[in-house]
Amino acid sequence: MQAGLKNISIDSLFSPVTKRRSIFLVLVILLLVFFFLDLFLGSVTIKPADVLKALAGKADGTVDTIVMKFRLPKAITAILAGIALSLSGLQMQTIFRNPMAGPYVLGVSSGAGLGVALVILGSSAGIAPGSMLTSGNWILVTSACIGAGAVMMLIMFISARVRSIMTVLIIGMMLGSGISAIVSILQYFSNETMLKAYVVWTMGSLGNLSTGQLNVLSLSVGAGVVLSIISVKMLNALLIGENYASSSGLNVTSSRIVIFACTSILSGSVTAFCGPIAFIGIAVPHLVRNLLKTSDHRLLVPGTVFTGAIIMLVSDILSQLPGSENVLPVNSVTSLIGIPVVIWIILRNNRNSELF
Repeated sequence: MQAGLKNISIDSLFSPVTKRRSIFLVLVILLLVFFFLDLFLGSVTIKPADVLKALAGKADGTVDTIVMKFRLPKAITAILAGIALSLSGLQMQTIFRNPMAGPYVLGVSSGAGLGVALVILGSSAGIAPGSMLTSGNWILVTSACIGAGAVMMLIMFISARVRSIMTVLIIGMMLGSGISAIVSILQYFSNETMLKAYVVWTMGSLGNLSTGQLNVLSLSVGAGVVLSIISVKMLNALLIGENYASSSGLNVTSSRIVIFACTSILSGSVTAFCGPIAFIGIAVPHLVRNLLKTSDHRLLVPGTVFTGAIIMLVSDILSQLPGSENVLPVNSVTSLIGIPVVIWIILRNNRNSELF
């Protein structure tokens, strides 16, 4: 009897539900740890106690400025960017039923970049640069979202007629190259000031956002997260197949519109303010699936939120080269983190295909 009770307690201790709760607890702890590390580390050495004083509003002028005006907004931006890119990648992989789908790989980020290029480089054609500080923030986001949405719809149209995953990926890369060609033409005819602003944007950065831009990004990502939560049941139904989803009462067309809008808002808003950030959207969803051992979006969505935020915080910490005055483009760091994951996906394609 005692042995039976012992076995039951051991089984309950290592049950899937308990394991997943433990995983989420660890993710929350890691998120807090790396958030504060992002605040503590930088080119200027500041004692952790002084950082905490600054957060409490009790630090002197210099420390308060560094922490509250630079490091805290940058850490918040990293969290928002990680959440947005990871969620958009998760949704794209599900709706395209393609393990290699992601906003960067399929050219969605390029579409958002074209929208940004039309605004920034178009300033030389009559849009005042100063307007970018006010209503221009929303113009930038709207243009990026429209560009991302247009590429999303085009890829979906193509994928409905082409069943080969590799063919869709190749077409996505070709679209990205075509968009890059259009941007190059815009660059050729733009003036030096706007060209410099665009080149700096293409390097990707989490630390150049003004308070107004951070507010716009927060609202945009918040709206995208709400839509992601609303679309959980739709994603689970579409995971099994559109025919089954339709027979179960799901309006596939409406579901696609909601998911397209969500993905466009998430990837477009981050691309608008932080530049093109590669591989987070494709890598994080796979890491979460492997971690949680499930394809249920009720678990994948929150898992992706936490993991994406953690990965971007780590990328931001590495890009700062703590103790050095040099700062690497965050896009370079995310590529170095994401490329091994993509290689792992390709090598273990058969195993991953069971989740789609």
